[in-house]
Amino acid sequence: MCEKSKVDVNARILERNDSAAAHNAAHFREHGVVCVNLMGSPGAGKTAVLEATARFDRGKTRIAAIAGDLATDNDADRLKAAGIRAASINTGSACHLDAEIVHRTLHHFDLDGVDYLIIENIGNLVCPAVYDLGQAVNVVALSVTEGEDKPLKYPTMFAKADLVLLTKVDLLPYLVGHVRVPAIMDSLARVMPRPNVIAFSAHTGVGVDEWLQWLEQRKPAPMEAQFA
Repeated sequence: MCEKSKVDVNARILERNDSAAAHNAAHFREHGVVCVNLMGSPGAGKTAVLEATARFDRGKTRIAAIAGDLATDNDADRLKAAGIRAASINTGSACHLDAEIVHRTLHHFDLDGVDYLIIENIGNLVCPAVYDLGQAVNVVALSVTEGEDKPLKYPTMFAKADLVLLTKVDLLPYLVGHVRVPAIMDSLARVMPRPNVIAFSAHTGVGVDEWLQWLEQRKPAPMEAQFA
């Protein structure tokens, strides 16, 4: 009689992904690049965050981006128009990026002179939180128009976030009586181990300086400082 055994397919897929992620992470370290996994719902303003970063910083911060989407190169085209070195990944039907597809893209992506590589993940608050891409930090764009309890509905995404950009805050005057920022903050505090939030407006530039300062703090110390 043959014995039956259960195989955790999800675990095996993630093991393969994690191996590729470790390879990506080493690649980023070798190039001195801080990689950011930028996640959020469709329409949360991920691309707009990067456009505003380039526009208000006037190119002083050396940022490149890989934009993930099911179809079209629209986001990458927008980023290029904003002066950001960018590439596009189309997944077809996959609702997230994985480390292997990022790795294949990196073979054709020039990281010379880049301080920060922002990987704009597929618009989704579920799967992208599970797949490591080799990033140094996770950032989630959460629009004020998405609802006060979004973090409670998708706790894994926000629990793994190092920073939340609370986007579209310029719309708050038009949402009085419908959206309460303290309620959003309370939801985040319930699921994030260390709540860290920057109010952000791609339209007015609110929060851009604070966002850039946060990125700057993620840069590794010079080798001589590490061994001092």
